[in-house]
Amino acid sequence: MMRNGAEYALALRLPDGSIIARRMPWFSLTRFPLLKKPFLRGFPLLVETLVNGIRALNISAAAATQEGQPPLATSRLVLTILLALAMAVGLFIVVPHLLSLLMLGLRLGGDVEGLTFHLWDGLFKCCVFLAYIKLISLTPEIRRVFQYHGAEHKSIHAWETGGEITAARAETMSRLHPRCGTTFLLFVICLSILLHALLIPLFLYFYMPQGPVAKHCATLILKLLLVAPISAVAYELIRYAARLPDGPRAAVLRAPGLALQKFTTHEPDREQVDVALVALREVLGPEEGSNIKTVPYTKQIETHT
Repeated sequence: MMRNGAEYALALRLPDGSIIARRMPWFSLTRFPLLKKPFLRGFPLLVETLVNGIRALNISAAAATQEGQPPLATSRLVLTILLALAMAVGLFIVVPHLLSLLMLGLRLGGDVEGLTFHLWDGLFKCCVFLAYIKLISLTPEIRRVFQYHGAEHKSIHAWETGGEITAARAETMSRLHPRCGTTFLLFVICLSILLHALLIPLFLYFYMPQGPVAKHCATLILKLLLVAPISAVAYELIRYAARLPDGPRAAVLRAPGLALQKFTTHEPDREQVDVALVALREVLGPEEGSNIKTVPYTKQIETHT
């Protein structure tokens, strides 16, 4: 899957070994001028990336299971996205909070008004995130997704260096890329640890709900509300890190995201690189992508369901 402006290309290898590709409009919330502004665009971009990613996986799964089988209907796709969001909230907000409460009960940390609660919360959030990625990567299907992720990065690196792009050349490139979406997620988590530790005690200083249950429910609601501004700041940071020239400052800012990509990408095989190059050629178009040498494939016209 490759994006270029308002469109993206999706290349799929069918069970018979052939490759099909289609070019589709990118579902966007940032087509509204206000949502393109710095420090406002981060959260809409996070949402639209989730929507387009699930849509692409839906199309891919339909093609892999049975050629010609239609993807999920829009209503079921919306339900899938809502369930994915609910699972993310449960795993990365509620579970770390409950584990931090356990530390409070064991007298190993303070309550939510203090710093130690949020340090535990941040530690558990990072552990849950990394454990989740590691566990899902053990399944063959997700491992292949991570291999295709690596193939995308290799193809982009080859294109950015210029010249004729072949699968053999792309294979020599790094599978890690500084502008990867997983780096965005890591920045969101790291910033959330810092801002929760600062803003939640400040909020509770001015407004303290009556009773421990109300206090922790209010804290969880505040954490949900902070997702939007935190993702906005995280997006600007990742853009800043990607634009920096190579040097010590760039290396420090990029290092956590590149380290995370060692979990979210795997070395692809030649067939997976072939698919990634097809997607890259399609999204660039016949002129800009003329230097990309691909294996034969079939171009499909998008059909709306």
